[in-house]
Amino acid sequence: MDCLICKELERVFQCRRSEYIEARSAAYYQITTEFAAHKNVDKERAKSDLEEHQLVCVSAAKWRQSVLGSLDRECHAARLAQAG
Repeated sequence: MDCLICKELERVFQCRRSEYIEARSAAYYQITTEFAAHKNVDKERAKSDLEEHQLVCVSAAKWRQSVLGSLDRECHAARLAQAG
């Protein structure tokens, strides 16, 4: 994708995901789950922001169309190979 917003939202989501995983595996997680729960909320918000933007992003739509078109061509080629 060429969209800078998509790239930044993806970066934020990956960062929040890493922070959540780190919080879950930390020793203090055994004592309190509140911190990990907060990180999980942050992660889900970042994921939601990314998904929301991708619904309206022209660049993301072109990328999805390209990927789906590629998958359709691969499936079609596989069906032809099986039939032949």
